[in-house]
Amino acid sequence: MRKRILYGLFLTFLAFSCSNDDDMGIESIPPRLLAEVSPENDEEIREYLNTHFFNYEEFQSMPADFDFKIRIDTIAGANADKQPLMDFVEETVINVSSFELLLSEEENDVPHTLYYLSVRPGVGGPANPDARRPSVADSVFVRYEGKLLDGTSFDAANNPVWFDLAQLQDLTQGFRGFAEGVPNFVTGGAPISNPDGTVDVEDFGIGLIIFPSGLGRFNRADGVIPQYSPLIFTIDLFTLNETDHDGDGIPSIQEDVDGNGYLYDDNTDSEEEVGLRLANFQDPDDDGDGVLTRDEISDDNGNIIFPYPDSNNDGTPDYLDPDTN
Repeated sequence: MRKRILYGLFLTFLAFSCSNDDDMGIESIPPRLLAEVSPENDEEIREYLNTHFFNYEEFQSMPADFDFKIRIDTIAGANADKQPLMDFVEETVINVSSFELLLSEEENDVPHTLYYLSVRPGVGGPANPDARRPSVADSVFVRYEGKLLDGTSFDAANNPVWFDLAQLQDLTQGFRGFAEGVPNFVTGGAPISNPDGTVDVEDFGIGLIIFPSGLGRFNRADGVIPQYSPLIFTIDLFTLNETDHDGDGIPSIQEDVDGNGYLYDDNTDSEEEVGLRLANFQDPDDDGDGVLTRDEISDDNGNIIFPYPDSNNDGTPDYLDPDTN
């Protein structure tokens, strides 16, 4: 994904079109509806989950030479008695609206099911103070491989790389499912610095996510990824950095005002902004009153005040309330 996401998939693609040889014009093929594609993708994914298994026996027995990699194969022949992935995965429903994918046909809150499998939750889970679970707003240090349901690999990072999950949620990126799947896993222990300058993380989280095209590329084909393709990612989650993208003193995840887990539909001052539209987590002046958010939540010494000040006691903190400054 480093190659394709960072250099190709992070681009905005035009809608698919084809040439009409009869009139030499261009015939635009409109995207399909989210409400049509989502259940079709879910049927494909569930069939895959019921006909494939992963190396759960290795994760249960932990042989001495085990490399802790998830391997998937078809339930058939010598593997006919294996338990299907469906017996192990959990699922979560994420609502997707057409504007989030730059689609012209209005559709709101169409449910999309994301499936995930945590085979090792990282240093024993949240009870360990070194283990943390990222939010959709954080940056994560991960190793991964992305595949289609037919097993075609479209990208991989054999060495860990950093990803800003908030960027992957962006409607032009096409990997919202990755951003919203990773928070189901837990990081490893504290990074250990080696004499050669490298860093190791022990007991990192290991998992897998599968999501429909409405959380992926949807109608935008790219390379070996066809239109309307569900995607699979195996993920090793090493560590994370909590983020404050606009440097306003409020962690980006706290700027998800409606609490729906999607950062780009929270824009308190959208009517005041002209041209450029900035979601709250990107905007250093969230209410557009001309006073920086950081100044509205800080005392005279620059120390952040929490709970955030609400001068007129109307239930809206000053930094989101243009009537106070």
